[in-house]
Amino acid sequence: MKAPHKYDMGVVGNCSFIAYVNKNTNIDWMCLPRFDSDFMFGALLDKEKGGEFSIKPADMDSACFEQNYLENTNILVTTCITPTGTYRVTDFAPRFQQYNRHFMPLMLVRKIEVVEGKPRVKVRCKPGSMRGNNEIATSYGSNHIRFLHLDADVRLSTNIPITYVIEEKEFSLTETKYMFFTYGPPLEAAIDYTAEEFLQKTRQYWNNWVKATYIASFYQEHIIRSALALKLHQYEDTGGIIASGTMSLPESDGSTRNWDYRYCWMRDTYYTLQAFNNIGHFEESEKYFHYIENIVQNEVDRIQPLYGIDCSKTVTEIELDLEGYLGNKPVRVGNDAYTHIQNDVYGQILASITPLFTDSRLIHANKLSTDIVYKLLAFIDKTMDEKDAGLWEFRHLKQHHCYTFLFHWVGAKSALKIGELYSDTTLIEKSKATIIKAAEMIEKCYDPERKVYTQAVGSKYLDASCIQLISMHYLDPASERARLHLKAIEEDLMVKDGLLFRYKHEDDFGKPEVTFLVCAFWYVDALASVGRVADAVKAFESLIKYTNHLGLLSEDVGLDGSQWGNFPQTYSHVGLMNSAYRIAKKLDKPAYV
Repeated sequence: MKAPHKYDMGVVGNCSFIAYVNKNTNIDWMCLPRFDSDFMFGALLDKEKGGEFSIKPADMDSACFEQNYLENTNILVTTCITPTGTYRVTDFAPRFQQYNRHFMPLMLVRKIEVVEGKPRVKVRCKPGSMRGNNEIATSYGSNHIRFLHLDADVRLSTNIPITYVIEEKEFSLTETKYMFFTYGPPLEAAIDYTAEEFLQKTRQYWNNWVKATYIASFYQEHIIRSALALKLHQYEDTGGIIASGTMSLPESDGSTRNWDYRYCWMRDTYYTLQAFNNIGHFEESEKYFHYIENIVQNEVDRIQPLYGIDCSKTVTEIELDLEGYLGNKPVRVGNDAYTHIQNDVYGQILASITPLFTDSRLIHANKLSTDIVYKLLAFIDKTMDEKDAGLWEFRHLKQHHCYTFLFHWVGAKSALKIGELYSDTTLIEKSKATIIKAAEMIEKCYDPERKVYTQAVGSKYLDASCIQLISMHYLDPASERARLHLKAIEEDLMVKDGLLFRYKHEDDFGKPEVTFLVCAFWYVDALASVGRVADAVKAFESLIKYTNHLGLLSEDVGLDGSQWGNFPQTYSHVGLMNSAYRIAKKLDKPAYV
């Protein structure tokens, strides 16, 4: 029986860039100088054009590999065990406080050390070319290789004999070696001392970040890993949070659902900021708020489903001549979903920014301008009767989606809360009127015969997103209507272990073949909300089995337990964090139990 497909790699980064380290030590994916740039290494999508940056054993066929993170960090350790000896590769992107600001250079550091025996290794460092238009040449110094004809000064600085790297010769690893791969300013310091200093400071940074995190006493290790993964996907410079660092990893093998996820989706805002708020990290929330504020203030007609990390509106989708992950084509860069109409975004944003107005822990609470609230509420009113593509971004189907109206309702409720806090009678009146209109539209999605809310007005199909009617408290979780609604969705969309299809009907690419992981965590939320806490715990414990060897989650899970879709998926990790927090509140157990 074929083993389920898993992503055999981990991620390191520093909120300037992300690198994907395969279990075999190769850097399978790394885009520079930004998350959404062309890849510098891209073997994930093309073994030849993607280049290679590896530290592999001389006898690769008889080697085995293990991978783990240093505890409570984004520092990854890959151990290679061979018949002649064992060595360890520690990968990290420097991040720490320096001169009262974060030091986070475009620099990947790789430390190679002997564990036992006399291992022989071969280092290969050949940047790739995503669009096939780079003829990369090299020049050499005493301790570095410079890669020419790129957009910046790109170097590999190392204390490994340069000849061994240039000629890709095997050599005996008898002492600790270091490599600095830099984009922009090169390393101008002692290699060994600097590597150890940066490693120690980076480890301390991540340890301190976790210490400052509120983690409920419920599967803490999984929450910590999810929080660390989420943190890596926030682009520090602008505050934008991307859905994933990869592009064109298929939703299922051969599905052609291969999308570029290196952008910021407005539909994720509420859940993402809720996750950061739950763990007490307001700095990230405030940065994301400023990112969102820039977008809202610049838009006149409507807000798009997604934007670039620099708030850019256009992310043109094209297909590239690459072999694709496991041969899956087309390979797409950019995402045409930015042209879609997706009207739940206004309520998502309003709900996500509400704590910035209402949470007393923030010193500027009660002092922010409500202009952004009025503007978003006006967008909701303007689009109330408009059909949209929905959160699943149907390319050729527009409907009055229940989930969109739910977030119209949530957004208006959020505006009402802010209005009441500010004693703003105009905002209160407008919010109340919008709440009534949104509720009327939601009720048009109700099927009284099946006692369930359907995907859209006039639709017979069920949709996992409608579970959120319970968790968002549109339906009273204690009500019979909530119980029957949840039961109907379970019977129609449930697969196993809490996994659900988003929907079962055909879309632009046929019928879905895999489950969407965040829907499973929404299901866990609903179970906890209606009081089925034991069922919620059981489902949660089943879902965490679908991580890879490092605790990282994909976007989709196949019926055989395979990981598919872009990876790691922030939406999935956010779902895990929020579900764990909700269950922990329901359990309310003291630490000693």
